[in-house]
Amino acid sequence: MQVDIKATNLELTDAIRAYVQEKMDSLDPKTDRFGEVVRAEVEVGKTTQHHKSGPVFRAEVHVRLPGRVVYVQATDYDLYTAIGDAKKLAEQQIVQYKDEFESRKKGRKS
Repeated sequence: MQVDIKATNLELTDAIRAYVQEKMDSLDPKTDRFGEVVRAEVEVGKTTQHHKSGPVFRAEVHVRLPGRVVYVQATDYDLYTAIGDAKKLAEQQIVQYKDEFESRKKGRKS
């Protein structure tokens, strides 16, 4: 899967880039069924510069699958937790779509 990473109101360090890449790579077994056309766009950052309370960090993931775009967003006090939560939500939606996709293909063969 090709992964594009963008940072907003935050410096994109090598550590953040590596963590995002690691999390997105863990989705590969779920997206292998769709082939090489799968692409992920990840945006990480602070919600605002002046935020003093509430979840400050945000992770947004778009996974482009054939016939669907999976979109998830997670916020947390910790950037790495927000990235992990977004990955989990994306994985759930990908598995759900994968099941729908496979059942549609089986239905056509009958």
